[in-house]
Amino acid sequence: MILLLDLGNTRLKFALLDGDDFIRRGAFAWDADIAHELSALWNGWPSPRRIVGASVVDAARETAVAVAAGKAFDLEPTWVRTPAQACGVSNAYAEPQRLGVDRFLAMVDAFAAGRAPCVLASVGTALTLDALDADGRHLGGWIAPGPLLMQQSVLGATAQVRPEHPGTVRDLADNTADGLASGCWQACAALVERFVDRAAPQLGGAPRLTLGGGDADVLAPMLDRDVTLVPDAVLRGLAVWARTHAPAPDIA
Repeated sequence: MILLLDLGNTRLKFALLDGDDFIRRGAFAWDADIAHELSALWNGWPSPRRIVGASVVDAARETAVAVAAGKAFDLEPTWVRTPAQACGVSNAYAEPQRLGVDRFLAMVDAFAAGRAPCVLASVGTALTLDALDADGRHLGGWIAPGPLLMQQSVLGATAQVRPEHPGTVRDLADNTADGLASGCWQACAALVERFVDRAAPQLGGAPRLTLGGGDADVLAPMLDRDVTLVPDAVLRGLAVWARTHAPAPDIA
């Protein structure tokens, strides 16, 4: 068994991999006492042979998770850092390590699952977009604020935009709350549509669009094309990576 860790900007997600299945899983927001909560939860879990993690957060949060793993399992996590190439996927970045490991692992999952060629959109704190061709080549991508971060940015930079309640996405809003929510969510939807159009010629003309991240299910209905929702893409890509890079005697 392998314990997989996905340290994202908003929360930590984790799963215990046994063979091809996640037999235990969970998540905590970063405002929790991570070290305490994790060690308490994991003390009741079966002990993994290895712990493999992917992180886009700071060293302090990585350390807190590692401390919890040490207390519960007496194991240190192995942290995956973005490579130039792995698991059939090649990285488009000239400096490979600057591509977020979460984006790379989502492409590993897509390639292993046979979804390439595709456009991968992840909707969370940031909106990330990546093009992956049929041969596993990452062709590049875009990064923008996610819809909620867009709204927070407007509120932080203005004096009079102060909605009294969360807005609803509408075609034509007649109040500030709905106008702000509608503008930010539809801006993200339009950006996804534009990226797919720009990437399509290099992806065979009609690439599959996959959507992941915490807000994927909200954005999906706003898009004018078929969408494949892929929850836990990072954990699934991490599972592929962990199996591919298993020590010789370790069969998970």
